[in-house]
Amino acid sequence: MEHHQHQKTSADIAKSEPTKMDHSKMSHGSNPAMGHQGHNHQAMIDDFKKRFYVVLVLTFPIMLLSEMIQHFIGVNWQFTGSSYILFALSSIVFFYGGWPFLKGWADEVKAKNPGMMFLIGFAITVAYGYSVAIVFGLSGMDFFWELATLILIMLLGHWIEMKSIAGASKELELLVQLMPSEAHMVMPDMVHDVKTDTIKENDIILVKPGEKVAADGIILDGESYLNESMLTGESKPVQKVKGDKVIAGAINGNGSIKVTVSHSAKDSYLSQVIKLVDEAQKSKSQTQLLADKAAKWLTIIALVSGIGTFLYWYLTGQTLAFAMERMVTVIVICCPHALGLAVPLVVAKSTALSAKNGLLIKNRTAFENSRKITTIVFDKTGTLTVGKFEVSKIVSLQKGIDENEIIRLASALELKSEHPIATGILQKVKELSIKIPSAEKFNAITGKGVEAIVENKKVSVVSPGYLKENKIAVPNDFKADDTETVVFLLVDDELTGYIALSDQIRPESAEAIKTLKQNNIKSILLTGDNGKVAASVSKVLGMDSFMAEVLPHQKLEKIKDLQSKGEFVAMTGDGVNDAPALAIADVGIAVGSGSDIAAETAGIVLVNSNPKDVVNLILFGKATYRKMIQNLMWATGYNVVALPLAAGVLYSQGILLSPAAGAVLMTVSTVVVAINASLLKVKS
Repeated sequence: MEHHQHQKTSADIAKSEPTKMDHSKMSHGSNPAMGHQGHNHQAMIDDFKKRFYVVLVLTFPIMLLSEMIQHFIGVNWQFTGSSYILFALSSIVFFYGGWPFLKGWADEVKAKNPGMMFLIGFAITVAYGYSVAIVFGLSGMDFFWELATLILIMLLGHWIEMKSIAGASKELELLVQLMPSEAHMVMPDMVHDVKTDTIKENDIILVKPGEKVAADGIILDGESYLNESMLTGESKPVQKVKGDKVIAGAINGNGSIKVTVSHSAKDSYLSQVIKLVDEAQKSKSQTQLLADKAAKWLTIIALVSGIGTFLYWYLTGQTLAFAMERMVTVIVICCPHALGLAVPLVVAKSTALSAKNGLLIKNRTAFENSRKITTIVFDKTGTLTVGKFEVSKIVSLQKGIDENEIIRLASALELKSEHPIATGILQKVKELSIKIPSAEKFNAITGKGVEAIVENKKVSVVSPGYLKENKIAVPNDFKADDTETVVFLLVDDELTGYIALSDQIRPESAEAIKTLKQNNIKSILLTGDNGKVAASVSKVLGMDSFMAEVLPHQKLEKIKDLQSKGEFVAMTGDGVNDAPALAIADVGIAVGSGSDIAAETAGIVLVNSNPKDVVNLILFGKATYRKMIQNLMWATGYNVVALPLAAGVLYSQGILLSPAAGAVLMTVSTVVVAINASLLKVKS
């Protein structure tokens, strides 16, 4: 997780130690690396905790020896040398307790980038230097008890803040831990346990019941139910049989399976997800840049206000001690601590939570912009519908050619296609136990179908649009249901028959469209399918409108049209033929990419093709943005109130904030921001 370039948080203080929360250095898919990462950060948390307790113990005698506290409780415990004991104890607090802040101050000066550590370091040094001068002869009252309580509260604030940061990054750690560290490699003579990161493509691994799958691959033998919920958000275990794909990190049910590995651990789906989450957590969004700017300004305001406050009080006749105290309090209150955390904590939490729910954020700005969406364009097949075309009828239009021959010739062409229609035809061929002939000179007719030479005949499988374009007449008795998609078979350019396929509407689609309506978001169906099918699906689901028989390159134009009418458009597609449209849309959402998450043009990838996930994404985008704005308000709001009080605006009414009270306010603001970020949830 990345914090500001401008404002250091406590996770960045010890630059020289290998403790910065940089997930990019970890070896994905290897647990020890993550353990080391966690260990480093834990060591820093423990260091702050230890410093806090040492300062806490020393603060009691410091307070009891302080003249002001004694005066306040009505005692006089001064004795010879008491001021030197006070000086000695306070020096330990300043150098030991204040060390992380002093070091951070030096680092910021070196980097010519003054920020929060600069402010804290400056404030405690002024307080300490002035108090030491009092002990050695300057007249006035020392600041030692304020110094001790200030450092104590600062250490507590940083300790709590770091625990929050660790919490926000925990989800990423959990993703890393999904990958088992060992796998059972199947050798010709035995099963051998090997480290997961040594597995290569085409290795065969055994996954026993209850174990995690160690690598992406295809089941070679056996069948089982696999729980992929941590990876895809799909709560029900999925049945997997021979030939099915499995994802690394999925938990095996009660069957034993052998898996042929499709790529090494570092290229696995899970590793890519971890890398994506990591990069998204580090990527700066518009809100982050706004927070950076605000924090930078707050640093400048702190220094100017602090010095201005000091000069005002000192030059209007107040004591040096009073003027110093006001300056220290103003500077402490202004520390843009909470502001430095406001957005990064929400970013870390939201990105990791999304990944757990099957929403992979590649572009933070696209995710934040999802709250502005006014229109969603849905690709039909596989998103609103199941995407499994099943052959509903085969009709021959030529004597001497039966239904089996129609589907046999069509299957030769579809063997090379991954389109859902092809899958449906091949499934039917398998059921009928028909042998598929080979095809040569295969050629795809963009958006219209495919053609090839099969058994020395030119065979084409085409859409109704192709027939229209080539003025091929459709027979009078041709009938197709509104929900059916029809492809025609041409043999040597003659219409020979047709195959009708239908695709079921997903049970979740209607609910998703209804939720969008409730949120005043229009839903539009965009499909290459015929108008009747599109109209039927659109009507059943209660969508706002539809666009049918749209070729891939035309999808881009349709999106542009909507944008020119002032709509903020999200496009959902499968990332292949929809790539241009996904790129031009305000928010591109690639759906159903399964284990291939390299849908380069989309800002967001949905692991499942579930339309409810699209709705969840928008609602979660809105919730995340609300959290960021709430945090920015908390982080800056207290400054607006506390800064004038610290500067002494209401001094004439007897209202004045002490440095310790300023530090308490600053810490409370930071803690509120951290807790608020941790309350973020994905509604499902």
